[in-house]
Amino acid sequence: MYHMFYSTVGNHRSLEGKVAAITGGASGIGEATARLFAQHGTRMVVIADIQDQLGKQVASSIGIDKCSYVHCDVSDEDQVKNTVESIVEKYGQLDIMFSNAGIASSSEQTVLELDISRFDRLFAVNVRGMALCVKHAARVMVEGGVRGSIVCTGSVAASHGLKSRTDYCMTKHAVLGLVRSASLQLGEHGIRVNSVSPNGLVTPLTCRMQGKSVEEVEKVFEAFARLKGVSLKVEHIADAVLFLASNEFVSGHDLVVDGVYVPGSSSTTT
Repeated sequence: MYHMFYSTVGNHRSLEGKVAAITGGASGIGEATARLFAQHGTRMVVIADIQDQLGKQVASSIGIDKCSYVHCDVSDEDQVKNTVESIVEKYGQLDIMFSNAGIASSSEQTVLELDISRFDRLFAVNVRGMALCVKHAARVMVEGGVRGSIVCTGSVAASHGLKSRTDYCMTKHAVLGLVRSASLQLGEHGIRVNSVSPNGLVTPLTCRMQGKSVEEVEKVFEAFARLKGVSLKVEHIADAVLFLASNEFVSGHDLVVDGVYVPGSSSTTT
């Protein structure tokens, strides 16, 4: 009986023959997920990013027969639409969309200090970009009769208020609303929509944002979780995405990977 259960779990984690797109796949969570997907049998992983040199390097290191790179600014609908349609044209289908591209708030703004130009830029990427990826991935899945999986990157900030970075917190609440609505609307087509919500963790983005080394950022984020003895890594998030992408009956779910988040942290950002 135990052997049968174990085999079922193993099969659910297989992505054999699937075609996946990962936005923001040139570094951090996206890169780790691209590598993990390739290890679990995807026919092709397409990295979509604006970091051209880095994205090409990652794709090459995974293998040109398993991974490719395309330039895509997710805030531009034409670029998102063309990217998704080119994937279907080249590989015949799109089975998985990991909508992961996002940016961080550039300052510790409270609501009294909101810079609306920065606010608009953050929403253009984190909210409009996320919605565009869900929209166009879902369209080609419906047209192709693909029972696909869409996963969005959220944050623990989607379930809490923050003492600062109000704009960032708002964008992640919007992502959660998108996932809840899209999962209801797309379920009739057999398309699953979920989100993964990390606690604060070390990525190239968070290191640049804080102007600190990997070790320094890890120490900052240690206070954000009650679970001690382990630091949250991009690989932990990639493993959660793999689960959401491969399990056939999980939809409308926000998988929080937070080590028991400590509320009140001032600048949680993933």
